[in-house]
Amino acid sequence: MKLLVATRSPGKQREARRLLEAAGHEVVFPDDAGVVETSAEEALELEPTFNGNAYHKAAYFAKRTLLPTVADDSGLEVFALGGEPGVRSKRWAGAEGTPQQVDAANNAHLLARLAGAPERKRGARYRCALVLLRRPDAVPESFEGACTGRILEAPRGEGGFGYDPLFWSDELGKTFAEATPEEKASVSHRGRAFAALIAALGSGAG
Repeated sequence: MKLLVATRSPGKQREARRLLEAAGHEVVFPDDAGVVETSAEEALELEPTFNGNAYHKAAYFAKRTLLPTVADDSGLEVFALGGEPGVRSKRWAGAEGTPQQVDAANNAHLLARLAGAPERKRGARYRCALVLLRRPDAVPESFEGACTGRILEAPRGEGGFGYDPLFWSDELGKTFAEATPEEKASVSHRGRAFAALIAALGSGAG
């Protein structure tokens, strides 16, 4: 199936392309489909839930491309911070600039918020929601994934993106930034959500 993956994040594009192409699907992104970025896209992530944001993104891009569209919304939830940054993960620190500059600001903000917290107060999880629209007017199909860990006191590793250098995976025994792409995908929130999506796409429907 040819799928539009409704994200402009370079990190998410790399992960989605690797996972979906390995399963035999053709992947395109908004720029490939000629969808020029406008300020209207900022209004697509104002819902209080990951699933709500993912749905709005999927609907927006499906209507503009008429392609089967999958959209992701995901983020980090730190238990001692009441689930923050949650749906605000991408823009938590309010920084602008390159993806790397925004990530650096968000990570610095996270370290500041948890400064002095003992290990037992640093538990966290990543969550991902995917919404698939096979047609613009189709009933949305939702898929979710999660993984648990804790926030370190200093970054470790050079890979990944977002909060990955600070997120110690319980299952891998290393940060997501220290993991290979394959290791991360095997346990990550996004890897698990895409696995569920791929299983649904493989059912022969659509």
